Amino acid sequence: MPEPQPLPRDPAASPEPAVFARRTAVVTGAAGFIGSHLCERLLDLGAEVVGIDNLLTGRLDNLSHLRSADGFQLQADDVTQPFTVVGPVDFVFHLASPASPLDYARHPLATLKVGAMGTLNGLELAEAKHSRFLLASTSEVYGDPLVHPQPEQYWGNVNPVGPRSVYDEAKRYAEALTSCFQRTGSTPTRIVRIFNTYGPRMRADDGRAVPTFIQQALTGEPITVAGDGSQTRSLCFVADTVAGLLAAATSDHPGPVNLGNPHEITMLQLAEEIRAMTGSTSEITFVPLPADDPKRRCPDITAARAHLGWEPTTHLRDGLRQTLDWAQQHFPRQSTATAGRSAS
Repeated sequence: MPEPQPLPRDPAASPEPAVFARRTAVVTGAAGFIGSHLCERLLDLGAEVVGIDNLLTGRLDNLSHLRSADGFQLQADDVTQPFTVVGPVDFVFHLASPASPLDYARHPLATLKVGAMGTLNGLELAEAKHSRFLLASTSEVYGDPLVHPQPEQYWGNVNPVGPRSVYDEAKRYAEALTSCFQRTGSTPTRIVRIFNTYGPRMRADDGRAVPTFIQQALTGEPITVAGDGSQTRSLCFVADTVAGLLAAATSDHPGPVNLGNPHEITMLQLAEEIRAMTGSTSEITFVPLPADDPKRRCPDITAARAHLGWEPTTHLRDGLRQTLDWAQQHFPRQSTATAGRSAS
């Protein structure tokens, strides 16, 4: 599998702006995969963190090592209802939402509500607290793209009534709402479009390709690849994504800006790589491609490089090794029966 050339810095190790020290950040979706890593990094930088999560898809286990940390508190609020926090707030990071195809298929109305009302309530909190608001949007706003790689200027090719529309359109509306607050001058906002991210703390049963393939390989189950496996994704390690979120939050660029790894890989290549890394004897089998599944997904990160000084640096094998090491300790020893439901 070809690897990108090493870049000269490690965003997980390099210092983020000191602006986070002794500041208060609210993170919605704090118990989720990316949200928990963001909370951890903010605490490392000296911020006070208020995590908000109703645990619909998030897990308390993701925050178990932070629950007693100085400067961290968790509020069990549903952000689709008005909520507030005590004291001053400097940053609101809105990450709350089901994020995998299986999750938003299970919770379609909740996904629409958190994209609409959850975003509005987060923006109104930021407005009331005179703080900066960052929306974690998604590459799904591009749908099944007709432009490759996808720049921020591309408006997308989205099916507004398809099975993925509850997530796609919720995020597109969230971007419109966030942009409205920015244009009216009531709240400084930032929009980032997160491409496929992977790493420790992904759920074995969330249906996304990396944890599904790892779980299947570790249990000896067939590794199920959707379609013929030629569809591509661009996988960004979670530490790189979090570094991008922090860079965006402190930048002067309102966005939207893509956060992702421009190294493209087919789902068949990914399955073969994970099978080789685990030493698994699992066979690779093919299952029907889900409706509206994007055939190619790869970010144009020109804007992130220019405006945020950001680009990912973790090689796929290095990130997969860290993810695999974590999964071997935390994934169940039996199949989670998510085979083939998504290759996103």
